[in-house]
Amino acid sequence: MKKISSYFILIMAVVLMSGCSGLNKMKKNAGLVKYEVTPQVLQTDAGIVPVTIKGMFPAKYFDKKTTLTATPVLTYEGGETPYDKVQVVQGESVQANNTVINYNGGDFLYNSQIPYKDAMKVSKLVLRVKASRGKKTLDFDPVPLADGVIATSTLVMKHGKTVTMKDNFQRIIPESQMADINYVINRSDIRPTELKAEDIIALKDYIKAVSTDAGRQLKSAQVSSYASPDGKITLNEKLSGNRGTSADKFIQKEFAKIEAAKAQGFFDSKTTAEDWEGFRAEVEKSNIQDKDLILRVLSMYSDPDVREKEIRNMSSAFESLKTDILPKLRRSKMIINVDKIGRTDEQILAQAKSDPKVLSLEEMLYAATLTTDAGEKLAFYSAAAEAYPKCIRAHNNVGVVLLSQGKADEAIAAFDKAKAIDNNDVVKNNLGAAYMAKGDLAKAAELYKSMATATAESKFGLGVIAITEGKYDEAVNLLGTEPCFNVALAHLLKKDVNKAKSVLDSMKEMCKCGSPSYLKAVVGARLDDRTYMLNGLREAVGFDAKWKAYAKTDLELAKYWNDDTFKSAVQ
Repeated sequence: MKKISSYFILIMAVVLMSGCSGLNKMKKNAGLVKYEVTPQVLQTDAGIVPVTIKGMFPAKYFDKKTTLTATPVLTYEGGETPYDKVQVVQGESVQANNTVINYNGGDFLYNSQIPYKDAMKVSKLVLRVKASRGKKTLDFDPVPLADGVIATSTLVMKHGKTVTMKDNFQRIIPESQMADINYVINRSDIRPTELKAEDIIALKDYIKAVSTDAGRQLKSAQVSSYASPDGKITLNEKLSGNRGTSADKFIQKEFAKIEAAKAQGFFDSKTTAEDWEGFRAEVEKSNIQDKDLILRVLSMYSDPDVREKEIRNMSSAFESLKTDILPKLRRSKMIINVDKIGRTDEQILAQAKSDPKVLSLEEMLYAATLTTDAGEKLAFYSAAAEAYPKCIRAHNNVGVVLLSQGKADEAIAAFDKAKAIDNNDVVKNNLGAAYMAKGDLAKAAELYKSMATATAESKFGLGVIAITEGKYDEAVNLLGTEPCFNVALAHLLKKDVNKAKSVLDSMKEMCKCGSPSYLKAVVGARLDDRTYMLNGLREAVGFDAKWKAYAKTDLELAKYWNDDTFKSAVQ
């Protein structure tokens, strides 16, 4: 009995030792297993870090009763993130539904992804392997697969383009005053009763008022004299000319002591022998008998004699014309043209700073365009919004300034006030830009897409969102051709490095944030252009020293980390 027991113990020991031996041997020879990682340097796009791993086992390596579980893990300062899926492979004698690696070797292909975190930029991808044989398990040494994550796509500037609603300010506003002198048939003298007419008195008063008003400037005096189209053309030519002479004499007398009237060309006089246009206009707005027939005659015949003959043939209609229409055409029309001169830019700006309520709405809105100081702009637009609460432009422009100051929530509140007045495309676009700045890209996209008509600004916003989604071709198409950082970044991410360089070189002004300059450094590195890389890096660091630390850990520039000039630039 003792012998049997001893043999059993011995057999069990041999079994256990053989099991452990198989696991230990696989662990010892783990270096024979080859792994290919794609991409060789991890990269984040659309906020994820994808990886493809191909594992290749040599012949005679894999124990036929063993199962391996492999888990890729990205480790970084402060934590680690395992990939969601694990890869299980097994020997040919294992009864399970996993990839089988036989005695002659074999391989497996693994794909997965994890959400990107900023800390992952400096990280290590390792493969943690656990072997199982029966009830025995053994952890292998972690297998290093890759170092760090290229995070160039995260440099995207998540901002849209806003639209400021324009003012309608006009410094010089044309105005005019008009009066008519009416004449008796076949006469050209001005009757005393005409000079007492309300429009003539108002014209004379207007001339006096303007001549002493520093805010208004007399520009011209026009006199147009007419004869009605009945009667002989020769008589009408003489009548209209004589009426012009009497009207000119009258108006020039009113300007006799006014200096502005001495300018050459100030007075303009013309005559019309037969006022058919005036005749047509008066008939169209009248209710006389045969109105439509008269208008048809005017359209059918251009010869004045034929017109008059045809109209006279309408005896009853012509009687109405003689009393209701023709007397109105025997006249001289006088028009005084004046320019109303508004405040100068200096005056508007000074008034806006002291007491903007004195200004008109258009002056308030215009005042904000006269300063580059965001605080002053906000104050002027806010004053306009307070004084004119139903002005959509004032509320919208308040929001634009607030957003430029990084105050997204306050900007949204201002845009919502504008939206309550009119939910138009400009407001939708600006709300989209505000929500983008706040980080709510889904809401921003919804607003942009809700616009009745796509604009360059809304397309730009959708282009920025496309970058964050890894849709780089779409982003390039949406962002437009105006050189800017995001356009260059989109081209770089779609691997058109030369186009990205062309865009960056076309930018007239580099952002003080340093981002475009740093992108030059990345472009230079990808093109193996050391000089371009260093110039971009120095420029970026000159704008903002934060790029020193960033460059030291950016795998885009890894091949220059030991370059003495590079080291000097980031010290």
